[in-house]
Amino acid sequence: MPISLREDFDAAQLRLLARRAKDAAQARRLLALAAIYDGATRAEAAAIGSVTRQIVRDWVVKFNANGPVGLIDRKPPGQPSRLNDTHRIALKAIIERGPIPAVHGVVRWRIIDLCQWIWEEFRLTVAKQTLSRELRAMGYRKLTARPRHHAQAEGAIEHFKKVSPPVWMKSRSRRASTAAP
Repeated sequence: MPISLREDFDAAQLRLLARRAKDAAQARRLLALAAIYDGATRAEAAAIGSVTRQIVRDWVVKFNANGPVGLIDRKPPGQPSRLNDTHRIALKAIIERGPIPAVHGVVRWRIIDLCQWIWEEFRLTVAKQTLSRELRAMGYRKLTARPRHHAQAEGAIEHFKKVSPPVWMKSRSRRASTAAP
């Protein structure tokens, strides 16, 4: 015995929703279900949707539970994050403190260095792409400050900057040609 469709919709409403749908897959599913409302068999509805009868049954179950919205493809949840809140707090603290060159062996944090730190600290393997995504979610961006030598003197940069002459002078040939007449 096939699962019956909801009573609050009919074929005309589903065709109207299919016309207005932005998602092509949802429109195809709505049209297949509209055919069932019109009296078509599940095999005929499967032919309209270019799927098997089992998939039409799954569409009916989703439609009965959530209405037309249930027929939209959703992004699958994917794998859960390897980092928990404890890891994120420790990662934030180490980033805010910055690396200690003698201890960490780097003068600024790179994602690969942070992956290595997470392994040494928690024995947890995290890919660079995953850590980059986590850092962006935490509000960090790939901005780095310009490196500065630790023994740099305070005004040394200003002393070596090239400066333009304070006042530009007209060329001699132009002054000579304007003064001649």
